[in-house]
Amino acid sequence: MPTTATDFKDYYAILDVSKTATAAEIKQAYRKLARKYHPDVNPGDATAEEKFKVLNEANEVLSNPETRAKYDQFDQDWKQGFAGEASAQGSEAESEGFGGDPQSGFNQYSSFEDFINDLLGGPGARDRDRDRDRGPYSRTSASASNPFADFRSQAPAPDTEAAIALSFSEAFQGVQKRLQLDDETLNVRIPAGAKRGSRIRLKGKGRPSPFSQQRGDLYLTIELLPHPFFRFAGNHLVCELPIRPDEAVLGAQVQVPTPDGPVTMTVPKGVRSGQSLRLRGKGWKSPQGDRTDLMVKLQIVSPQALSETEQDCYEKIQAASSFNPRSTLEEVTL
Repeated sequence: MPTTATDFKDYYAILDVSKTATAAEIKQAYRKLARKYHPDVNPGDATAEEKFKVLNEANEVLSNPETRAKYDQFDQDWKQGFAGEASAQGSEAESEGFGGDPQSGFNQYSSFEDFINDLLGGPGARDRDRDRDRGPYSRTSASASNPFADFRSQAPAPDTEAAIALSFSEAFQGVQKRLQLDDETLNVRIPAGAKRGSRIRLKGKGRPSPFSQQRGDLYLTIELLPHPFFRFAGNHLVCELPIRPDEAVLGAQVQVPTPDGPVTMTVPKGVRSGQSLRLRGKGWKSPQGDRTDLMVKLQIVSPQALSETEQDCYEKIQAASSFNPRSTLEEVTL
């Protein structure tokens, strides 16, 4: 029966390669997808199992130059075109691994172990010809009873990701924290100077692999709880410091909180609201042990309630002042 359009399978699309793909590109694409949909990786997943069978069928056709040429030549009727030549050759095509079960994908291997080794690029791929000469019974009894044992033992242990929230004080000073991962309690040392987004690796403390039971690494991502005064701007700390109008006009010596205690800062005469002053070396710790800067943003705050003396002084200043901060706006028009 001729192949219909609905029966035709685009093996290039199945392997996600172009029609001009090289043999090496086809092999690489097949290995990548076969690892993803292998039944041993997806136990009980019928969809993945069917996908794996179709991948093997596509690889079996496209990895063979002869069958690929017929596939490209005859398009939807490629099987009939190939069958016409194969019938003249007897059962030779079937004995070479094509024409048997097209969904098995294992005909080119002497054993499942060979297939897994080839898929993983292991030593079995290099020794396949030698093993064929020895025959399929040269495998160990463990491999014979479980053809996917090597695959499981070589499967890399997955890494585990987790987040841990710290206060600014804990992150700045460093801290020991207890972390619950599944049924295990871990004691974690956070070094001084951790910031939001910092990652800490705990080797061999991740969840075990479902195949090998080996444990991967645990990566902790630092999250910082909000602080009422400090925040980050890049590597530096930033804060807002309120000052009085007279301090802004006349200058002043003011106290500024820093991560390790208050310090005295000089506010120069005539500062503007929103202007920032830099306190060098008073910011965040770095992993190397030095310090970034603390940027102090000034905020001029007017008093909401005045004493009689303050009221009188401000009225005298207003009456005597010749300063007009809006003088540059007099010529503004549309």
